[in-house]
Amino acid sequence: MSEDYIGEFEELVLLAILKLAPDAYGTTIIEALDDAGRKTSIGALYATLSRLERKGLISSWMSDPTAERGGRAKKYLKVTANGDAAVCAAHESRKRLTPSFGLGYVSERGLSQ
Repeated sequence: MSEDYIGEFEELVLLAILKLAPDAYGTTIIEALDDAGRKTSIGALYATLSRLERKGLISSWMSDPTAERGGRAKKYLKVTANGDAAVCAAHESRKRLTPSFGLGYVSERGLSQ
């Protein structure tokens, strides 16, 4: 599998980070995914974030410690230019594979699109 390939969950995480910028960190990403109907564990999220960072698709930095977190810092994330390109490529692939709705396509559920 190509190193620049992103899976569905990686794409959703990248989209969540883009949507949340500049306030993307673990908890806000979990909440955004949950709002989008995708339940996930914090462990699965952090494994994916590590993989995305190794691929050069996101970067991270630590905030200053805050009193509201008991003196702990937050790890903030942002999508890099390569990550943005990967999301765009995934979107373009999806568009090329999407049937032309309204031109006689019938879904598996029998619904005209």
